[in-house]
Amino acid sequence: MASGKFITFEGIDGAGKSTHIAYVASLLHDRNITVITTREPGGTTLGEKLRELLLHEKMHLETEAMLMFAARREHLAQVIDPALQRGDWVISDRFSDASFAYQGGGRQLERRKLEELEKWVHPHLQPDLTLLFDVPLEVARARLDASRELDKFEQEKADFFSAVRQEYLRRAAEFPNRFRVIDSTKSIAEVHKELEGIISSI
Repeated sequence: MASGKFITFEGIDGAGKSTHIAYVASLLHDRNITVITTREPGGTTLGEKLRELLLHEKMHLETEAMLMFAARREHLAQVIDPALQRGDWVISDRFSDASFAYQGGGRQLERRKLEELEKWVHPHLQPDLTLLFDVPLEVARARLDASRELDKFEQEKADFFSAVRQEYLRRAAEFPNRFRVIDSTKSIAEVHKELEGIISSI
């Protein structure tokens, strides 16, 4: 069994989750915990190559889902599992909940197929804590438009992101013991205070 802790950050594009990863890592460092920060898709040399394809190339929705889980399998083998077994903590910007939200909710891939991939790729592991940064679509879109060149997911229409958000919230309701839903319209200071409370309890 892994002796470290596994924390995942989730949310629609523009929810602001990435802003808070370094802060949570610093809270854990202050507790003398060794923390590995990583991301999906990506996190390994192969995963980063797959990320470029996934974020920029058009493909069949099942191809997209399987490549996401292929990158995840490598990520687990090379980064996540070894770190947890060492007793380190891992913070990942996205994990399998993102596949359910984006490929399932957004792309409308059958949930059953994603569940089978999940059972195949990581039957041994779920996050100890998932922080879901929730934000209205119009706020997320305004943040994206002001940030950078958009990838293929970020260029999707409002109905896509509405479906992604609803699937995230459905997952949070299905797994309340590991999810904490954070109102990402709050100020950074307010979110940091909430995160301090959550992290201090684990």
